[in-house]
Amino acid sequence: MKKLAVLMASAFVDMLGFAMVFPLLPFYALRLNAEEWVIGWMIASFSIMQLASAPLWGRFSDNFGRRACILFGLGTSAVAFLVFGFAVGIWMLFLSRMVQGLGGGTTGVLQAYVADVTEPKDRAKALGWLSAATGAGVMIGPAIGSLAFKWGHAVPGIVAAALCLLNMAFAWRWLPESYPGRQLDPDQPASRSIRVMIGEILRAPGSEISLLIWVYAGGMLGFMSMTGVLALYLASDFGVTEESIFIFFVYLGAIGVIMRAVLLGKLIDWLGEVRLMRVGAVLLSAGLLAIPLPSSVVSLGIVLGLVPIGTACLFPAVSALISHRAEKHELGQTLGVQQAFGGVARVVAPIWATAAFGALGVGVPFYLAGGIVALVILATLGIKVREPVAERAAVMGEGEP
Repeated sequence: MKKLAVLMASAFVDMLGFAMVFPLLPFYALRLNAEEWVIGWMIASFSIMQLASAPLWGRFSDNFGRRACILFGLGTSAVAFLVFGFAVGIWMLFLSRMVQGLGGGTTGVLQAYVADVTEPKDRAKALGWLSAATGAGVMIGPAIGSLAFKWGHAVPGIVAAALCLLNMAFAWRWLPESYPGRQLDPDQPASRSIRVMIGEILRAPGSEISLLIWVYAGGMLGFMSMTGVLALYLASDFGVTEESIFIFFVYLGAIGVIMRAVLLGKLIDWLGEVRLMRVGAVLLSAGLLAIPLPSSVVSLGIVLGLVPIGTACLFPAVSALISHRAEKHELGQTLGVQQAFGGVARVVAPIWATAAFGALGVGVPFYLAGGIVALVILATLGIKVREPVAERAAVMGEGEP
């Protein structure tokens, strides 16, 4: 638990910095005379770098351990935030997002670290706690960012970078290695190449691991489509500005934290991971479809609340199921490939969503995003429910592969 607590603290501070600057990005870009579709590409540039680097970082962590990858991610975030703070052109905002995306490729490594230090039966709960830590950062970060903005254009980026550097020093001192890596354990079998693994996911989308990765990617596509245009939608229909945008992100973050830290474990015990995954997809789809309908802030808040509830159920359950059913010696790589597919979704989502927002209407991105997640609901029906004993045996190599 001590290792997990240190990891959660590091994830919280890292996401705190991210959440300080992300809600401000569209406003900074508009001040630099960027078109709406350019903002979509700017948001997507993070995910382009993430999808390119995530499988590589996962494979590196399987070979050499998780700790070095996590420290690298924290360091690159600090550099990215400084570039953001002192950006005087659109190209610098792009550079900031790309550098941060390079470090963001270590997300799968964080999940693999959790899998290393927890028992299979507790894995979804632990992943939920990790998500709660990042969710707390999402909740608090925008408020700090909006407050820091009052002191100057560059201040949010500087504060976020300073937090990342302090976090890196903390992790260097207190975060131990969780997995020695294949280089220190020659008895570990060799993993498949990244190309082979991705090819199998594309050729056999109905296999268990492949289907889970597709569910993750589809859910991420719907969720990130909403995220890409939410600030624009709130500014257009509800008059939200740089100084008030934080209210919505704090609200959504608070719901996510409560779900992951307090309720997720109880829901897993009650429903199991597969059923919880399905419930999450249903709630996420319903929330996305309903966002354009309210005419008041209060009713909008009720509808928006379905989104963090749905994601809190969907994503930790999917990642836990992958950690149970993937081969142990290539767990980091498998979770990295999952993040790569999610990264493709993160690239496509803001690009098409912002384009649709400007060309087709403010409600269109939300309706289409909800429809995408409705297809995810159907895909989850292909995942078998296993009894807990069988699930644990499979992890230990004693059950079905």
